[in-house]
Amino acid sequence: MKKLIFSLLLLISCTAVMAQQAQQVEMADTLRSSGKIYVVVLTIAIIFAGLALYLFSMDRRLKKIEKEK
Repeated sequence: MKKLIFSLLLLISCTAVMAQQAQQVEMADTLRSSGKIYVVVLTIAIIFAGLALYLFSMDRRLKKIEKEK
């Protein structure tokens, strides 16, 4: 039963994603034409890299604490 519900949810989410492809995003076109899209992508990449580093360092600290106990 869980597999059936999961597959139905995946099917519904895929159709929702495909339905959104026909729309044009004016803001993205404007940013792309002026070259500012690279600034946006770089900012998002830096944020994700910072989060990843924070999570890895937190994981190392937790492993160290678990080994002590």
